[in-house]
Amino acid sequence: MQNTIKSIIEQFKNIHLGQNWFGQSYKVKLADLDDSLYFERPQANVHSVAELIAHGTAWRKDAVLKITTGKGELTEASEKDWPSLDQLRQKGWDAIYKDYTDSVDSFIRSLEEKEDDFLNEEYTDPEFDGVFPYSFTIIGIVQHDLYHLGQLGLVARMLIR
Repeated sequence: MQNTIKSIIEQFKNIHLGQNWFGQSYKVKLADLDDSLYFERPQANVHSVAELIAHGTAWRKDAVLKITTGKGELTEASEKDWPSLDQLRQKGWDAIYKDYTDSVDSFIRSLEEKEDDFLNEEYTDPEFDGVFPYSFTIIGIVQHDLYHLGQLGLVARMLIR
């Protein structure tokens, strides 16, 4: 493993599990919530914690698929992009959270044996309808997770009041 991928992995780990200059990780934010709040929407048109976590999980799983097979499947039109609250309630928080932690671990494992040159290799992306370097999806997942971490923080603050 070389410097760039190692740095990406460390940033990704910090967003989910570690300490960040900008604030709390997913692990800390989720630990601060009462079990009764995971499926609550703080107001209309604002996603619940469960929805945010399931959405990020879907995209991380797709990123791992891209990294391991060279082709992704998920698009914004997919039902897996934003599962309904009813689907998520049926699944239950424990299963949602396990899928989340498994997706974080899988993403890290998919990169650990890669060299920096891999970032310039290409894969097919159905969402963006084209061929892109792996850096596009790998950095994209880090950005996506950071973006939704901010949303998670706002939702949590609205729910806890």
